[in-house]
Amino acid sequence: MSQVNWNQYACRDYFDELIAAPGQPRASADELCSMLARFSAEELAERKTAADIAIRTMGITFTVYSEGAMIDRAWPFDIVPRIISAREWRKTEAGLKQRVKALNLFIDDLYHDQKVVKDKVLPAEVLAQSVNFRPQCVGIDPPHGVWAHICGSDLVRGADGTLYVLEDNLRIPSGVSYMLENRNVTKRVLPELFASGKILPVDDYVAQLYDMLAAMSPRSGDDPQIVVLTPGIYNSAYFEHAYLAQQMGVELVQGSDLLVDEHDVVYMRTVEGRRRVDVIYRRVDDEFLDPEVFNPHSVLGVAGLMRAWRAGNVALANAPGAGVADDKVVYAFVPELIRYYLDEEPLLPNVPSYLCMFEDDRQYVLEHLDELVVKPANESGGYGMLIGPRSTKETREEFARLIEANPRNYMAQPTIALSTTPTLAGGLPQPRHVDLRPFILSGPDIHVTTGGLTRVALVEGSLVVNSSQGGGSKDTWIVETDEQDVDSVEQSGGGRHAVTSR
Repeated sequence: MSQVNWNQYACRDYFDELIAAPGQPRASADELCSMLARFSAEELAERKTAADIAIRTMGITFTVYSEGAMIDRAWPFDIVPRIISAREWRKTEAGLKQRVKALNLFIDDLYHDQKVVKDKVLPAEVLAQSVNFRPQCVGIDPPHGVWAHICGSDLVRGADGTLYVLEDNLRIPSGVSYMLENRNVTKRVLPELFASGKILPVDDYVAQLYDMLAAMSPRSGDDPQIVVLTPGIYNSAYFEHAYLAQQMGVELVQGSDLLVDEHDVVYMRTVEGRRRVDVIYRRVDDEFLDPEVFNPHSVLGVAGLMRAWRAGNVALANAPGAGVADDKVVYAFVPELIRYYLDEEPLLPNVPSYLCMFEDDRQYVLEHLDELVVKPANESGGYGMLIGPRSTKETREEFARLIEANPRNYMAQPTIALSTTPTLAGGLPQPRHVDLRPFILSGPDIHVTTGGLTRVALVEGSLVVNSSQGGGSKDTWIVETDEQDVDSVEQSGGGRHAVTSR
């Protein structure tokens, strides 16, 4: 029977999260790697089968939109966890808190005085051409001054071990339910390793989410009426909507379940009559949220909801308009926004970026399309991107035309050699590229998940980790170690910050 042999694990070309060098696990991963080395390929296959059965039994699914069809699939899961040392994570957590604090100040500024534009920290044309700036939100003061209550910031590690922020998701970030369920499944298939107490828990997220939402209630009292607003069962993240509502013990509603009365108060229709709603965790995009204000043909939202929110009679998370900061062009300015609003140096670096709206940057991008990753400003899920080193001449020519036609809508970054982590392939662990999406809750206090959702490119050599495009996920362990984790890369702001020529 073949067994895991870490001496034969090929991790030389990239930074690997578990293996420092062939046969040398990182200190935080030593216990896991030792256990896996005792497993045969058959035993690993049994654990993998157990995980697949658990996922089907628990109904953990996601929806793929493919050629007009909507296909529900079992959540793709790898049983080998990704591990980060607690010492490194504490510094990462501080950087994420710093970042989301600055972003909320930035959003609030844009809907009030726009000092950041007047002081020429953010170019006026960036705001003027923002597709997610909502004039309907100008002058509104959400509770605690927070607009992006739930943020998912994507992190990637480069070849030198530096952990970069790749992008910030501030509209309706998804994936936290899969982070929680990944842990539940891993406990079923690898229960031996949880006995040590070194793996930090993640199951406090739901309680923190509920407490944050409750603190937003416009009415005093200990029992606010909170609901999760979903577009419905055909949405790709419906599993998560239902999961979070069930875990928090709140109602899952659709737009047709709610109404706004003549006093701008939101009510939920129930079999016992109307019940006032205080807080809405909405998973419906801005443009479909209120047909009175946005898309008049929307049947997903609630007519009058913006009136109720502006009047302070209901709280919305995330606030409408928060997506103005969920823009890959705005992303390039975040290090400067941290300096501007907080008078601090960024603790987490951006990936170096080129903005096609600037002539020098645009010329560089057009001349190096075969080397760069080009992204549209407001797409998500890995769609609309050009990965230069793996592109065709025809695709590069098409992107050149798109950039020339609308330079504000495109930015580019070097192709990051994403870190790898052992992932089962062919019965034994093989290196596959990963990223990480921690979730940050902002209310009276700021909380960061212990780790986050690790997404993994299941195809050998692929850098695309999105589940809709063939990626999967794995549990993320933040591990306390007794000894100093000397081979863990711990960054306190090192590496290049976002750079754009002007």
